[in-house]
Parts: sequence; C-alpha cells; structure tokens
Amino acid sequence: MITEIFGKKVGMTQIFDEKSDLVPVTLIKVGPCVALEEKDVANKKIVKIGYEEVTKDKQKKKPLAGYFNKLGTSYFKTVKEVVKASADAVEKGSTFDAKIFEVNEKVDVIGTTVGRGFQGGMKRHNWSGQPAAHGHMMHRRPGSIGCRAQPGEVIKGKTMPGHMGNVRRTTKNLKIVKVDSENNLIYVTGSCAGCKNSTVIIRKIGAK
Repeated sequence: MITEIFGKKVGMTQIFDEKSDLVPVTLIKVGPCVALEEKDVANKKIVKIGYEEVTKDKQKKKPLAGYFNKLGTSYFKTVKEVVKASADAVEKGSTFDAKIFEVNEKVDVIGTTVGRGFQGGMKRHNWSGQPAAHGHMMHRRPGSIGCRAQPGEVIKGKTMPGHMGNVRRTTKNLKIVKVDSENNLIYVTGSCAGCKNSTVIIRKIGAK
C-alpha cells in the first residue's frame, strides 16, 4: 500500500450525512496510478508511480521515453516517488485507485491555487485602503513604503502588489465522507486548492 496518490479535482458539491446535516464536499477522481518500480532510499521503502498515460509520440520527451522503455512500461505524464505504508512487496504494473481509501479516513490534499495574475495590495493582502473621499488622490495606492533615513530601505517581507495565486498549498485533515469505487471518486469535506480538472496529490495522514 502507498501513502500518496495523484488525483484530479472534479469540483465541489454538497451531500447530507447520517444526521441529515448538509456537508460541503470536494469531489476528487483518484488515479489510477501505476507502480513503475520499487527501491530503498535512506532506509525507506519507496515506490515510483506514474499518472496519466501518454499515447501520442509528439508529446513524449526522448530522455523520459528511454527511461520508460528500460522499465518496459507505458509513458506517463507525471511520475512521483512515494513511501510505502507497509513492508509488503508491490508488483510492477499494479494499479492504485480510490480503493486505498476508507470512509472517515483523514487526508491532506496538495494542489496549486488558482492564478490571479498581477494584483494590487487591496486584493492581494486585503488592505483596507486609503480615504476614498473627493480630493484624496491615493485611494488604492500603497503610499509611502520607506523606513525613515535609518535604515533607509524597504523592510524585507513588506506586503506589496504583485503576482497572486499559482502557488502550492496543502489543505490538511480533510475527512473522507464517501468513497465511490465504481467511478473512482472520493468525497472530502470542505475545499482544497486548485481549479476544476487540476491535478492534486492526496496524502494519508502521518505520511512524510
């Protein structure tokens, strides 16, 4: 068994639990991921998995194509080394999907936030803004950013306008409320980073 697996964020919806409470959930299509090889790294049992098979030759990179030919497997778009949860051997070519998860299990979901492009400080950092009355000319501008004559520089880490979003974020302790093995879907409580159809990593709690 592995501790991490790739998935695709389908979107959000809501379901009713056993107490008839409305629960917002995120649907994630898990895998399928294929085991490529198994090895030991720093006293850890590692399995290399592949996700999203590539069939068109023009989409394959020659160095990676040589690696997959050496393994004797199909070409995969994404490859990742994950830690094994048990000492049992994993056969090359075995497939992992939603069946590795159970209801009420908690997981961490790693995704890339939606990119917002270049944004000002009010949107990017939730500034309150300067006076908006007539005659005032600063409104949404940052204003003075200096620090007197001493030290006479902009302090490192100051909130400023800039690129917003498109960063890796981990949402922790999401509870799995439903597992749909037929359609390879899991329903996790709340939201996670990423837009629709974006690739995410689902990690079992306690895995490094």
